[in-house]
Amino acid sequence: MASITNTSASATTDRVQSNRRMVRLWLYAVLVVLFAIVMVGGATRMTGSGLSITEWKPIHGVIPPLNPAEWQEEFEKYQQIPQYEKLNKGMSLDEFKGIFWWEWAHRILARGVGFLVAIPLAFFWLTGRLERPLKWRMVGLLALGGLQGFIGWWMVASGLVERVSVSQYRLATHLTLACIIITATVYIARGLATHTEAPADRGVQRFAGIMVLLILVQIYLGGLVAGLHAGLSYNTWPLMDGAIVPGDLLIIDPAWRNFFENPKTVQFVHRMVAYAVLAAAFWHAFATSRAMPGSTHARRAWLLAVLVLGQAAIGVGTLLMQAHMHWALLHQAFAMVVLIFATAHWRGTKGAYPLPGEAALRA
Repeated sequence: MASITNTSASATTDRVQSNRRMVRLWLYAVLVVLFAIVMVGGATRMTGSGLSITEWKPIHGVIPPLNPAEWQEEFEKYQQIPQYEKLNKGMSLDEFKGIFWWEWAHRILARGVGFLVAIPLAFFWLTGRLERPLKWRMVGLLALGGLQGFIGWWMVASGLVERVSVSQYRLATHLTLACIIITATVYIARGLATHTEAPADRGVQRFAGIMVLLILVQIYLGGLVAGLHAGLSYNTWPLMDGAIVPGDLLIIDPAWRNFFENPKTVQFVHRMVAYAVLAAAFWHAFATSRAMPGSTHARRAWLLAVLVLGQAAIGVGTLLMQAHMHWALLHQAFAMVVLIFATAHWRGTKGAYPLPGEAALRA
């Protein structure tokens, strides 16, 4: 009887592990597309293409203009907004097509990832391949994607009436929510993987989570820098405007607005938080090595510190190159790499999700 019970438990475990492997591979595919969306979004921003499509058509907008008349109609809509009147007046139809395709690609990828989540989710759910707690986490992930679509249009709408570009507040929110979705995807997928080492102690787990939070804050600040074009000025390092702490950081009243609307202040804060993230990463590496010497968790903490250092170096290069498009996109791409690794490391410190019979899935 005991042998039959053990065989049955082993078969259940094998089935669960197989299902988890399929779900994990699906989530990694979603992650690749999310990464592509962020990068195309960055290129859309850098090429000034984000306002080229002036309407939100979730269904009909999948189909681009197919003939000269439709292209002319789309172009005439763009000619009605301030960006055309103040920045691009006289632009040819062919030039308009160049910026249109960037924004269209960004939107079609965003729509596509919704289907990439929803359809396999329905399949895994209906065929019983999802453990109960995972179902609601995946529904939450899908809901975040829907919210991101709304935030994207909310951002675009801010540049269609009075401004020639989108609000930096909304741009930073859109970028940060994208990164939160990436974080959630990695977190869930990493928990489904097998872990070769026991969970780290609570202190290591907490600081690994703090690292993810710090990186998200820095990405939000990077969104403000991009929204204000703050990287196009004060292109020296380590000094800024000839000083470690430059003047005129609080010239806007009330003072809090400087941290969101003053390009000089926003760039300065982005620099300072970068130093803080770098220091925190190396502190985490030292502390983890001391608490768990020779462990996988310690090695990953050190790799995270090296990645953060590399990102800081790319950030300096981007600044010195006056935010050249290639450098800026590299900076953005590597930020995603750092975030993904930090999230995987954080989840790794917690160990794998328990198998059925061990406990309910823990956070």
